[in-house]
Amino acid sequence: MDRLFRLPNLAYSLLLASVAQVSFAQENVGDESTVRYSASYFFEWAPVTAQDMLDRIPGLNLGDMGGFGSGSSSRGRSTGGSRRGSPGSGGGGRGFGGGSRSIEILINGKRTAGKNNSTDRQLSRIPSEQVNRIEIIRGTSGELDVRGSGQVINVVLNEQFSESSLQYAIGAEQSPDNTVRPRVELFYSGQTGGLNFQASAMRYDPYFYTSSREYSILGDFSPNDRILEVRKRDPQGGGITTNLDYEINSNSSARLNASWTDGTHTSDTVRKTTDFKVSPNIDTFQLETSPGIYRNWEIGGDYEFNTQAGNRWKILFISNALESANTRERYDVLSETSKEKNLFLDSWSNTKERIVRGSYTFDLFESQDIEVGAERAQTILDSKLALGLSGVTGTPSQSVGGLIPMPVSNANSTVEEMRYEPFLIHNWIISQEMSLETSVLYEDSEIMQRGDVSKERDFDFIKPKVDFRYDLTPQLQLRGTIEKVVEQLTFNDFVAATDDQDEDSNVQAGNTDLRQEWYWNYEINSEYRLPNDIGVVSGRFYYEDWHDRIERMDVTVNEAQLQSANGNIGDGEKYGLDIRASVRMRMIGLPNLLITVRSTVEDSKIIDPILGVERRMMGSWRGRTNYAFRHDLPNLNLNYGMNVQDSFDGGRLRYDIDDIEYGSGDPFWDAFVEWVSPQDITFRLEAQQIIEKAKMCRERRRFVGRISSSALEEIEDQCYRSGPIISLRMTGTF
Repeated sequence: MDRLFRLPNLAYSLLLASVAQVSFAQENVGDESTVRYSASYFFEWAPVTAQDMLDRIPGLNLGDMGGFGSGSSSRGRSTGGSRRGSPGSGGGGRGFGGGSRSIEILINGKRTAGKNNSTDRQLSRIPSEQVNRIEIIRGTSGELDVRGSGQVINVVLNEQFSESSLQYAIGAEQSPDNTVRPRVELFYSGQTGGLNFQASAMRYDPYFYTSSREYSILGDFSPNDRILEVRKRDPQGGGITTNLDYEINSNSSARLNASWTDGTHTSDTVRKTTDFKVSPNIDTFQLETSPGIYRNWEIGGDYEFNTQAGNRWKILFISNALESANTRERYDVLSETSKEKNLFLDSWSNTKERIVRGSYTFDLFESQDIEVGAERAQTILDSKLALGLSGVTGTPSQSVGGLIPMPVSNANSTVEEMRYEPFLIHNWIISQEMSLETSVLYEDSEIMQRGDVSKERDFDFIKPKVDFRYDLTPQLQLRGTIEKVVEQLTFNDFVAATDDQDEDSNVQAGNTDLRQEWYWNYEINSEYRLPNDIGVVSGRFYYEDWHDRIERMDVTVNEAQLQSANGNIGDGEKYGLDIRASVRMRMIGLPNLLITVRSTVEDSKIIDPILGVERRMMGSWRGRTNYAFRHDLPNLNLNYGMNVQDSFDGGRLRYDIDDIEYGSGDPFWDAFVEWVSPQDITFRLEAQQIIEKAKMCRERRRFVGRISSSALEEIEDQCYRSGPIISLRMTGTF
């Protein structure tokens, strides 16, 4: 437990230096725990968009908004869509329900009824001239569109602005192999009468390049082979989004949002394997191609009516669909002019979601209100998978690229969930310093699976929550939360799926017997807003009591072919400490230098279902650190910054039925410099992963049979890196 309280020296230094400042109370801390930043607060930095304004506010949760600076790239390290070894708790994003610990963004007190077209994605499209003020809401209120969130940011726009705005963003990105690809975006926004509107169009053509090397030895520690691999992925496509907000009258309003994305991608892999078991060593070569498609559309909206008595009716809806397909073909390269196909793997999936939510909020007493409502959600996954191999007995078929069709369990399936969730939320403003929010939700769902497997099951849960907040001073807030969290199931875990992370395992099995994992969450939060707007220091201690945890488990039917899948392995616990500091360095005469530090330490334990020993939960690392700074030079209209992310090595293990993986990696460094010209054109140069030799590594220990046999077969030591990515972006307004 003592390692949970070891923080980096820089975090301590920032905390002590900040608390040592003696000044008057922060002027922009108002009543009801709300911190307000008027538009004039940002004038010296000459922001162009609402996102630029948020970037200058200390204390926003680092990493929760997908970047550290306006226009930062959303590019991430692709895993190729494989779910190998991943826990099943990634599906909690379905539905409208609140409770997120990340930042929630509201515009004029409303959130967007959308997922791909969410409220925070609009920030870079809103000109700064349209922003009246920005509010950080730290209390709870029945007037909010979200409940129980970690932080709520409300961007309040001017009631009237005289003209529409047409913005453009033109950029180019250079990959490690010196490939340069363009990106173009157009944003149009404005107001006519009671209608506010935004529309955007985007054309993207990024490029991903990854190189890796792997050395392996046999169980007797003699050399086995070396694998050198280069992967290139080239997605291309575009999309459009629109957001409409219409004030019908003083009592009612409506919003409509839509988005559409269509793209293709082509992946190419070249692999060289050197066999060290023979002398002289033998080199073999393989080539893979993997073309695919990606299509996504979404439409969402809401209508709100406020009565003369101050009560509120609201209805929201979302309908979306995501289709993806991928065809992977692998060849043995025999010579410069000939090759022979040995693998064909074709996968297709289409996920559809339809949600409607209605609620009624009314005052119970002068300082108390109640929201009562219900949500209905339908989620459908259609999936297909076909596998063909060479060198096996059978009749070739063109349906699997001319190879021999291989049977795959649960390869063609439809999974459908119908979920109903009535809820009751009580909000009580006990005093100007204290507020209490209590809620109870009842979830009733039915999951049906058809196709290769037919099964139908029912689930129901009661989910209570208590959220208490106490402002000891206008600057210091304490918060305690007790909540039962039920994770939504990831439908991909029900069906067979591809596995491109292990050449010895082309397909991952599905598990039709999954049930939701859930846990009791207990946490204490504290936030101190330093005097004179110097910054914010916050901390969170949490304890999670897990039940029916989803991780890898043995689902073998035929002992001649071991199989594992994500399944419910039992109960466990997780606990950790998250410390954050965001400080303006006014104490050393640099008020426009904002330094942000975040350190998280965590531990967990669960009984491994294969080994029968206690271990850390998968996906629960020892800890992470994040250091960032941003320095504004207003007299030059220039700002620059850097971001460093790192995870603690050691204990990052993934257990499967016949192998154990140990993960480690180097820090990732990102940097940017941004200049705003006298014509209000923003030029941004950004470099990601600027340490060229930074890499992620994995040691995989394979065993003969199950890992419980302790019969070591092979040790693979693999490292991969993608190298620096340089991008230049120009943004302006016509």
